[in-house]
Amino acid sequence: MATNPGRGSRSTVAVVSGGLDSIVMAHLLASQGDAMTVISFNYGQRHDRELAFAVRAADHLDARHHLVDLSALAGVLTGSALTDVNIDVPDGHYRDESMRATVVPNRNAIFLSVATGLAVAIGADAVAIAVHAGDHPIYPDCRPAFIAAFETQARLANEGFAHPDLQIEAPFLTSTKVDIVRLGAELGVDFAATWSCYRGGDRHCGTCGTCAERREAFREAGVLDPTSYERPIMSDRG
Repeated sequence: MATNPGRGSRSTVAVVSGGLDSIVMAHLLASQGDAMTVISFNYGQRHDRELAFAVRAADHLDARHHLVDLSALAGVLTGSALTDVNIDVPDGHYRDESMRATVVPNRNAIFLSVATGLAVAIGADAVAIAVHAGDHPIYPDCRPAFIAAFETQARLANEGFAHPDLQIEAPFLTSTKVDIVRLGAELGVDFAATWSCYRGGDRHCGTCGTCAERREAFREAGVLDPTSYERPIMSDRG
């Protein structure tokens, strides 16, 4: 995926969790000359390890950072392993049916709604989110139809207040995790300064869905994985 540093300055609100995908996206936007504001969310998730990496990325890219406290949502958005400590985080791959346990109801719509409100308030041209093609099988709010529909409603909901061509941008919508790792390597992203693991221990667990996908992506991209994992996955055991 090529960057386009000549497209001119644009003001963008970037949803950055601190994970690999969103931090690579933030570097991509910066490389394209966007004036970037970063927004992250504490939504009562099982752990907040990743948020420190979001702050670090914003500082590195000289972007203003907003951390929005939505932690009370954990008491409402029950039934997900990411918000309910009574539900075990499943091991496996995103293609596995077990990963449905990690779906947080309407999460990206909530995040994009708040990010869009910020964009309107500061007069930004776009909101960017790092959903990618590997998310499509399990997460309906990561699919092209959702992004297109959300952009339509964002413009309607803010007609006369927002930028008339307000964009909801998902630059990795048709990209794989392998593509994202390769792009991050091209952009010089410090992958060690990203967090993927659902469990949130001192090290990446190595076996949950995001760890499995992360390991696979580095391996298939031919890029050195700097991540320290607690446990091997089956393909790592010779």
